[in-house]
Amino acid sequence: MRATQSQDTVLDGAFVPDKYITRVVDPGAGGVDLFVLGIFAWALMGFANVYYGNAQHVLDLTVEAVKGKTALAVTRSMAYHPEVQHAIAEMVIEMESVGAHLDRIGDDWSNGVDHGMAWPLKFAAAKHHAAEGTWNVVDAAMDLQGGFSIFKTAGFERLWRDARLAKIHPTNKALTMELVGKTALGISPDEAPRWG
Repeated sequence: MRATQSQDTVLDGAFVPDKYITRVVDPGAGGVDLFVLGIFAWALMGFANVYYGNAQHVLDLTVEAVKGKTALAVTRSMAYHPEVQHAIAEMVIEMESVGAHLDRIGDDWSNGVDHGMAWPLKFAAAKHHAAEGTWNVVDAAMDLQGGFSIFKTAGFERLWRDARLAKIHPTNKALTMELVGKTALGISPDEAPRWG
């Protein structure tokens, strides 16, 4: 038996039972409600943490690899080369920074901290920081690994390719900069026209 119109919704001529409609928003109504914010939080923090985990794995593998890597110009492993130490230090510091940022935003969200309309800025900034920072770590790891790292048998080329996706996974840099910049300036991100 078909439900009555008061219990169901017709979208673009297609019948959809109301039990499958999560929410209805008037066209042109801007803003972010808790439902959208929850999806935004889940997606951006999830993406950020996946790429953070990928970069941490690459860092761990690289640290172990340079301990066993040798060269004709050094008498001990490459781990004793000052520039290798410098590169590893930069990678570790970047990961510390990204990890702390993700933890802070996750803790604030989980503990109900009221950032009000700055929540989208917080999520986009954390995801962007993770994308840029973890990309830098993985790219530096490829330098330390050397030419062998580009071959499938090494396993690093896949991790490098996966890391590159962080920069184009939503929200990308252009959208992030718009959202963060507008929010910081007190401009509604959905104010029309967006440019001009």
